[in-house]
Amino acid sequence: MQVNPYLLYNGNCEEAFNYYVRALGGKVDMMARYQGSPAADHVPPEWASKVMHAQLSIDGEVLMAADAPPGTAKPPAGFAVSLQVEDPAKADRVFAALADGGQITMPIDKTFWARRFGMCIDRFGIPWMINCE
Repeated sequence: MQVNPYLLYNGNCEEAFNYYVRALGGKVDMMARYQGSPAADHVPPEWASKVMHAQLSIDGEVLMAADAPPGTAKPPAGFAVSLQVEDPAKADRVFAALADGGQITMPIDKTFWARRFGMCIDRFGIPWMINCE
């Protein structure tokens, strides 16, 4: 069994995933559009080019996402995407990239359990935790 976060965006999934490629060093494995899919009839015509399903690989881990149909996306609550980073300098770099244009909810710093830990909400509204034990 594998557990993968599945994020829902309000029309900016492609922009977010392209940003994560740069910020996290990931690779987009797949980006399927509503247009040409069975789901095309369930979204307005102007939504056809939006992302129906996307998959991003980061160091062997998978993050999946989509643009939720119009009017159905809600701000994320009650969770955070947690990244375990081995190198403190990389943890700082990843945190800075994710926090850029977003909101820092706990600055990255040394804690009693980790060499580095921080929390932020990125510019796309996704909550992240960066942990470097």
